[in-house]
Amino acid sequence: MDNPTEQIAKNVKWFRSEKGWSLDRAALETGVSKAMLGQIERGESSPTISTLWKIVKGFNISLSSLIEEPAGKGIEAVTIIRDAEEIRQQFADDEMLLAPLFPYDPEVSFEYFEMTFPTGYERLSAAHKRGVIEIVTVISGSMEILSGEEWHPLKSGQSIRFKGDRPHGYRNHSGADAVALTVINYPERK
Repeated sequence: MDNPTEQIAKNVKWFRSEKGWSLDRAALETGVSKAMLGQIERGESSPTISTLWKIVKGFNISLSSLIEEPAGKGIEAVTIIRDAEEIRQQFADDEMLLAPLFPYDPEVSFEYFEMTFPTGYERLSAAHKRGVIEIVTVISGSMEILSGEEWHPLKSGQSIRFKGDRPHGYRNHSGADAVALTVINYPERK
């Protein structure tokens, strides 16, 4: 896998080109400044997870589309094994580690991540694209998920499903890292 900053730079530039958008139009659609988008495309800036989500929402694409090499064709009749140890990475100043185990595939309309939340971690997330659903399963440690107005405590083995198209959040005040598997389901694209 390429350096995350380099891969994101390639992908943002490619998606903007595919849409035929100028930097001004991309800034308008994403809410990310023209200057910042230019820095991202040139590989001069490593965007935060929050900035990546703004780009994803504005371009109407999945998160893994920005951080992974294009997968090419959809799921074939083949078995695929991916190792989180090999693909786990950190973005910009966000302390969370992210491993895109199975990037977005239009045939199944979801992407699948391993997420490691260090102790003391807290992030509020803006609403994603309309219709997005998230499912989080804690596989080690404990953490909390904000859905609606309430923080929901989860321990190893527990899962939560919530609407990702509303503001939500993740926090770990447990004193040890928490690792979770996350499915992000996107509505059908038109």
